[in-house]
Amino acid sequence: MKKLFSWNVNGIRAWQNKGMVQWLKEVSPDALAIQETKAMKEQLDTGLLEVDGYHSYFMSAARKGYSGVALYSKEEPVSIETCGDSRFDDEGRVLIAHYSSYTLVNCYFPNSQPEGRRLDYKLAFCDHILSKCNDLVSSGRTVVLCGDYNIAHTEIDLKNPKRNEQNPGFLPEERQWMTGFLGSGYIDTFRRFHPDEPGHYTWWSYRFNARAKDIGWRIDYFCVNSAASDLVSGAEIHKDVMGSDHCPVSITINV
Repeated sequence: MKKLFSWNVNGIRAWQNKGMVQWLKEVSPDALAIQETKAMKEQLDTGLLEVDGYHSYFMSAARKGYSGVALYSKEEPVSIETCGDSRFDDEGRVLIAHYSSYTLVNCYFPNSQPEGRRLDYKLAFCDHILSKCNDLVSSGRTVVLCGDYNIAHTEIDLKNPKRNEQNPGFLPEERQWMTGFLGSGYIDTFRRFHPDEPGHYTWWSYRFNARAKDIGWRIDYFCVNSAASDLVSGAEIHKDVMGSDHCPVSITINV
């Protein structure tokens, strides 16, 4: 049984300065997938590069201070790869860890931007990741796709759906992709245990005291291929954990 966490930390060095490496040691997940590191590996000190009990891996964007993903894992993966497409690897959006019994795909999905300025790029990324996951499933792998999807799927996944229908993260095209993704053989693990419950959020704007008022969005996910659904015994949102404008999410999975 493994406990896997995912967290958009909105800057890994700021996250470190808030004492979150100690949080990692105390919570002691089997793996922590991180998004939006906003740093290159050479900018990190040993406190982030060498965490006791963990192997660490980093995929940075070509542009400094932008995007980036990372992984802390107790078990050393058999292999590590990126998504293999320079459009997305140049922005440091994907880190794939292959273990003996499963594959963990850690993604920082693009933001479609106001007025959908990057919607085409976002949907191209989404389709590429779906194709990557499908290839892994076809080869017999158990696939865990986690990260900041930057999509609130349904109206219960954000506080004010009507007000946000034309805003990035809740655009019809994004929601339609998510529906298609889940309909093609993948499970939103949190909704498996909380199918119709509103009020569960993973991101809150820094403006308007949104977190204190719990005016949020659920845009961070753990999804698994449907054949692995019964391996997942729990899925949680850790809304009381501070350190970012997102909170961590986790699953317990028998792999």
